[in-house]
Amino acid sequence: QVHLVESGGGLVQAGGSLRLSCVASGITVSTYDMSWFRQAPGKEREFVAGINRHSDTTDYGESVKGRFTISRDGARSTLDLQMNSLQVDDTAVYYCAASNRIWAVRRRDSAYLYWGQGTQVTVSL
Repeated sequence: QVHLVESGGGLVQAGGSLRLSCVASGITVSTYDMSWFRQAPGKEREFVAGINRHSDTTDYGESVKGRFTISRDGARSTLDLQMNSLQVDDTAVYYCAASNRIWAVRRRDSAYLYWGQGTQVTVSL
């Protein structure tokens, strides 16, 4: 059975940092493209960042470029998201997801086979 479990969310002031982690079990993460999505209240789920299965290519949503960094550790089956210079608009539930589709569709949530339960990130003024 596949499980993706996120951690690291919390409350932080604007300008601060958080590091999210996602631990995968039941799958070999090196065979999946992995991404972070987020969903704020009343909004659609949004692509945040992705890393391909070879860990040599990354992609970021426009709103987080230059502030967030995605990384993975195949040996530990983990996916991380370092979030710096957090803004109030970053407040959302953050989800990690695994896709066995082609990299070209990485920004579509429909491309992802497995999802975590989410972790709440709240950024205050």
